[in-house]
Amino acid sequence: MSMTDPMADMLTRIRNAGMAKHAKLDVPSSNLKVAVANVLKELGYIKNFKTISDNKQGVLRIYLKYDDNQLPVIHEIKRVSTPGRRIYVGKDDVPRVKNGFGCSILSTSKGVLDDVAARKEQIGGEVICTVW
Repeated sequence: MSMTDPMADMLTRIRNAGMAKHAKLDVPSSNLKVAVANVLKELGYIKNFKTISDNKQGVLRIYLKYDDNQLPVIHEIKRVSTPGRRIYVGKDDVPRVKNGFGCSILSTSKGVLDDVAARKEQIGGEVICTVW
């Protein structure tokens, strides 16, 4: 069976693994998923990630991060732009999440960036997801 939205599947797996207090999770790998995981790591929402090659498309292993009370660092992660409804924003309309406490992740012409980096570069793009 083919998957309609692989990015939404990855975000749902991250959300579910955090609620179940798993240390790591595996998702099928792609360049976009690796770029989003890299942004999540740079912002401190996950500990680390690595790609594992197999004879197919590869596996992206994500190590989740928890605070001192064993609560997940990612409180909420939502898909914004879907295959049926793409959401694009200009450089002046890059969304703020929780008044700056969270972040939105955008796919731009300069790669996958968080909202702060997109505003600094003065570039818009497709809003992939929001995290806080």
